[in-house]
Amino acid sequence: MERGLVRRGASKRPQKRGGGVPQALGEAQAKSRSAMVSPTPPPTLRKSRRDKAEMYIVRTDGFTCNREIVQDSTLKFAHPSTQQQMLMWKTRPKRALVLKKLGDELLPQLLELSEFLFQEEGIAVLVEPHVHRRIAKEGGYDFVDTFPEKNAGILEDIVDFVVCLGGDGVILHSSSLFKRAIPPVISFNLGSMGFLTSHRFKHYREDLKSLIYGEQGLEGVFITLRMRLRCQICREGEPLPGKTFEVMNEVVIDRGANPFLSMIECYERGRLITKVQADGVMVATPTGSTAYSVAAGGSMVHPTVPCMLFTPICPHSLSFRPVILPDSAELELKIPHDSRSTGWVCFDGKWKQELNRGDSVAIKMSEFPMPTVNKSDQTNDWFASLVRCLSWNERLEQGGRTVEWD
Repeated sequence: MERGLVRRGASKRPQKRGGGVPQALGEAQAKSRSAMVSPTPPPTLRKSRRDKAEMYIVRTDGFTCNREIVQDSTLKFAHPSTQQQMLMWKTRPKRALVLKKLGDELLPQLLELSEFLFQEEGIAVLVEPHVHRRIAKEGGYDFVDTFPEKNAGILEDIVDFVVCLGGDGVILHSSSLFKRAIPPVISFNLGSMGFLTSHRFKHYREDLKSLIYGEQGLEGVFITLRMRLRCQICREGEPLPGKTFEVMNEVVIDRGANPFLSMIECYERGRLITKVQADGVMVATPTGSTAYSVAAGGSMVHPTVPCMLFTPICPHSLSFRPVILPDSAELELKIPHDSRSTGWVCFDGKWKQELNRGDSVAIKMSEFPMPTVNKSDQTNDWFASLVRCLSWNERLEQGGRTVEWD
């Protein structure tokens, strides 16, 4: 971005004039009086140039301002902060990871879908190790492969897309398998609720073909880039090794089985913003806003809104309301040394562990979102899930006005 803007029609910067605003007002009044007594008609009015200080704006994080524009000393936005995203392949996908919920209930659907991917589309199929051992008992599915149970980190280097069979829990599980970049995820609703699963299994052939062959047409498939949170447990300000988590829904700190209220200090970039005295507090993503957060009184937020939700759990203050923070916030939730008890933290409802006095959890936006494939687009899918799963604003319609004719 240029550090200054030259006004149109000006060859050089104008010289400073003495007198300032009072002198300018006096000259204007003198011209007005002379125009009133002059017998000649006033000259034709022309649009005056802006007499404003030139300016520019910069981002404090070092990135270029590509949305904010300064033109003729006027600030404006070049485009909305979020837009609809479409996935199009440069090369054809070769390998898919197929996940399902626990148990044998969905094993037939997994085998049917795996046969379609391998035999009809030439896509190699990976499943989790425990599912692979179960399939081996069936026989006839040698084309289904797996990965080392203790080396799931290789998945982000070899998997082109993920297929989830089940409900929202399977999608959360897929997020936990990828500590860094996640490939596109398409999910089929075979669970109990499935707020995030917008595809129906009976249409899996058409939906998977749309995903696989997106590069051959003028249109790809719409996706939603779902923000995740990167959480790090610290002890006395120092990160603990092996205690970093990528969270898709929310991170929760509560009192656990302790009889006392939680005492949690909340910092944003090192500045104390509040002390929580409550059963607990959570920081949720927009995707997680329709889960635990909404049950605790938080707002429901569209998944592409760049923000974090700061939601208290049963606070001991009527004025402690949930707030929404920008995605640039960097939070730290700390158990103070003078707290009556310790705290407990869990990430997406898992990996629950105790926080001692002096321990804290550092929370910020992850640089690796989860791309989920939409059935129609990100907004239609979201509102459809609100109505289907939460019965959002459903009620009997009020009767219309009855018109009586004479």
